[in-house]
Amino acid sequence: MTRPPNWRAWLAFAHDVTAAAAAWMAMFWLRFNLDVPEPFLIDMAQTLAWVVPLQGAIFLALGLYRGLWRFASTVDLQRIVFAAGLGALVVPVVLVMLQLQAVVPRSVLIFYPLVLIFLMAGNRFAYRIWKEHRLYSPFAALGEPVLIVGAGEAGARLSKEFARSRQWRIVGVLDDDVRKHGRLLRNVDVLGPISDLPRWAVKFGVRKVIIALPSAAHGVRRRAAEICAANSLEALTVPSYEDLISGRLALTMIRNVELDDLLGRDPVVLDSPGLAEWLGNRVVLVTGAGGSIGAELCRQIARFRPARLVLFDISEAALYEIQMSLADQFPQLPVSPIVGDVKHAALVEDVLDRERPSLVFHAAAYKHVPMMEDINAWQAVRNNAYGTWLLARAAVAAKVEKFVLVSTDKAVNPTSVMGASKRLAEIVCQSLQGSATQFVLVRFGNVFGSAGSVIPRFQEQIARGGPITVTHPEITRYFMSLLEATQLLLQAGLQGRGGEILVLEMGEPVRIVDLARDMIRLSGADPDKIAVVFTGLRPGEKLFEELLTPEEATLPTPHPKLRIARARAANLDLVGQMIAWCERDRVADDAEIRARLKSWIPEYAPPAGAPVKPIPIEARPGEEAKAPLPLRAPRKR
Repeated sequence: MTRPPNWRAWLAFAHDVTAAAAAWMAMFWLRFNLDVPEPFLIDMAQTLAWVVPLQGAIFLALGLYRGLWRFASTVDLQRIVFAAGLGALVVPVVLVMLQLQAVVPRSVLIFYPLVLIFLMAGNRFAYRIWKEHRLYSPFAALGEPVLIVGAGEAGARLSKEFARSRQWRIVGVLDDDVRKHGRLLRNVDVLGPISDLPRWAVKFGVRKVIIALPSAAHGVRRRAAEICAANSLEALTVPSYEDLISGRLALTMIRNVELDDLLGRDPVVLDSPGLAEWLGNRVVLVTGAGGSIGAELCRQIARFRPARLVLFDISEAALYEIQMSLADQFPQLPVSPIVGDVKHAALVEDVLDRERPSLVFHAAAYKHVPMMEDINAWQAVRNNAYGTWLLARAAVAAKVEKFVLVSTDKAVNPTSVMGASKRLAEIVCQSLQGSATQFVLVRFGNVFGSAGSVIPRFQEQIARGGPITVTHPEITRYFMSLLEATQLLLQAGLQGRGGEILVLEMGEPVRIVDLARDMIRLSGADPDKIAVVFTGLRPGEKLFEELLTPEEATLPTPHPKLRIARARAANLDLVGQMIAWCERDRVADDAEIRARLKSWIPEYAPPAGAPVKPIPIEARPGEEAKAPLPLRAPRKR
């Protein structure tokens, strides 16, 4: 039996037993039209001596005094109903067992629990209403006026929570659903459509707007944020749909609208059961695990409880950071951090032979276009193409079930050494298709928050007061969030059956100059005081990126954001030539590298004016070994 823990609970207990006594006597008075005959008065008093202790014992046993009246809810009502109903059953049984001579009218036994419920629950909810009115009445709500965009579940919950806030005062809700106009949302008026936001902001003196549309289409959220920006209103938003359903963030954790909210996309619907079956209890290896894409990929994989996660990266510091992050978020996950270079053949073979992964995600790559174009072109080809060959060959020898290559839209009609090297990496994987290992190639565009992206550069320039440097007024790029990119990578890996190139649906391309101006507005800076300067395209850069060549068509997949590219046939003989060339002792200069890439990849178009050295006769394609090096069998252990 639960004992009341403090004086407040004792007071509530005294209230309830008093209510039980009052309900019992009230039913006698009602039964006899407020004029109870003397014999029934004696019966009422005699039975009351048993009813009150019995009902009190039931109240204590059911723990009615662990909650606070100030927060009375439907859960408390359920307990009260159960306690009164149980009492209605126990009291007649006890009275019969005691063989009391008292007469209790049947109407008293039937209606007594209803009156008891009314008294107990009514007083609790009346107290809560009085308390909240006293603390959070309109006279006390002197906080800053705020408008909410979105009259759905999120807006309703915010209205309820902010009714208790003395910092903010909700003055109205806006929603495009005409059926909600003129209605009340938690005692707050639904004023009209989102387009009326400027008018209501002026009327109520609003400077802050909360966009409460976590599950709405991205275009609706973006339009609301743009209206706020155009009218100098500070736009705030609730956490994303993914953060809410995962439990990472609560609805009331309001934050400023960020770039992802303006240029982000609709939530990804994952085949979670399929991914859990595919990744669960398997050994998974991720190369480039310390990079932005590789690290987020590791976090997403860890959610599905692999048997072990093997982290492979050339950077010791980046590897340590993701290892510690995983240890904090997934303390039960076995992790093997390996510092290594994918170009180190013996190490790569040893790691795959020792760890025996079922799945490999190859995200390690040099990807900075201008940096790889000059001086570092040799390293770009060796790392991105030759390193992929070494890893893929070792995966086949170790009987890896599936190998997922993280490719890029810059591999399509490449104009840069980096893009051409990634196209070579695709051809390498295509050349090995047909073995026991399935090779799935995934192309996508730029990722928010990835290392080396333009966004951190713009942030630094804005913080210094400008100017912001953009290469060309018409340059565009595809963008997606880091979370979306990695989730779709997993989905593509699950759906891929080997040999195909899967293309992520990237939406509409974004003009970089528009991106820069959006970032200026979001930072709170004056767009008229921060200049945008155009510096000209850098070596290897294109005005726009492509996800497919004109010869490549796509086929749909079961997932709306994934398509299969019907890729052009690749010259697989060049793989052997590339391997022999990369394994020589002499470092090739940039001009020779461009000439090689041009001979191997016909669609590669070096930048105008870039030096291209003729290939020497003794080393022209076709005169080198055309077959790839033989696969090495795993060592016996």
